[in-house]
Amino acid sequence: MSFTQHQENNLTYHTADGFTAAGGVIHGFATRLGGVSTGDFAQLNLSLTRLDDPACVRENYRRFCAVLGTSPDRLVLTKQVHTDTVRVARREDLRPDLFSPIPYEADGLVTDDPALSLICYYADCIPIFLYDPCRGAIAAVHSGWRGTALGIVERAAEKMITLYGCRPEDMLAAIGPGIGPCCFETHTDVPDAMTAALGDAVLPCIRPLPNGKFSVDLKGVNALRLRRIGLLPGHIETLDICTACRPDLYWSHRRLGDRRGNQGAIIRLAASRG
Repeated sequence: MSFTQHQENNLTYHTADGFTAAGGVIHGFATRLGGVSTGDFAQLNLSLTRLDDPACVRENYRRFCAVLGTSPDRLVLTKQVHTDTVRVARREDLRPDLFSPIPYEADGLVTDDPALSLICYYADCIPIFLYDPCRGAIAAVHSGWRGTALGIVERAAEKMITLYGCRPEDMLAAIGPGIGPCCFETHTDVPDAMTAALGDAVLPCIRPLPNGKFSVDLKGVNALRLRRIGLLPGHIETLDICTACRPDLYWSHRRLGDRRGNQGAIIRLAASRG
């Protein structure tokens, strides 16, 4: 299973082929290309908290939503804080304006409502979509190393199982662009957190480096967690693009610090599935 890169109206984004084949869902993982922001935020900055021109940010959202067949006023937004909190998205969560205050914090959203589009953000952290084409339920997950260690992707899958009757063997997962093991060099805190959570099963995703640090494959750890909860290996797609390696396509927090924008990933159930 693989991903497809699209270029539409000057925007570049990726979709997961398994989701497309299943039908009943629209989705896209944005790159930084195709928006109107300038300077450190060029081009498709979707961050609502950085010092970009709000008019540019609104236009960026309009453009990305348009190519996916949704609109900014259908988006459920969230404050991402590197936890394992997963929130059920509801119509009451729709904001009157993109920059309206968000009264909750969460790093995952789930819904079975086709009126709602879910969004998560990334600039090295791993964006993950879950989709059950049988039950008609979706999740959007932001998984940094802390969220990965805490198992946020498992929490999202568990919530879909509990709330919507999803079965793990029916669920599809798309692990999007994020920092790869080629560039995610850490001290002992990250591998220690992973092994404390998952034991020896996670060791193939951790590689000691000659300088005494470690390389950690966050996408691989999240795939492990999804298999552990019962998703079929053939239902888990991973986009093997490292955000830190591709400044032509992505902002990377590891490379740029706070002088950058954020990419976004959007998913929504189609109004009429099947």
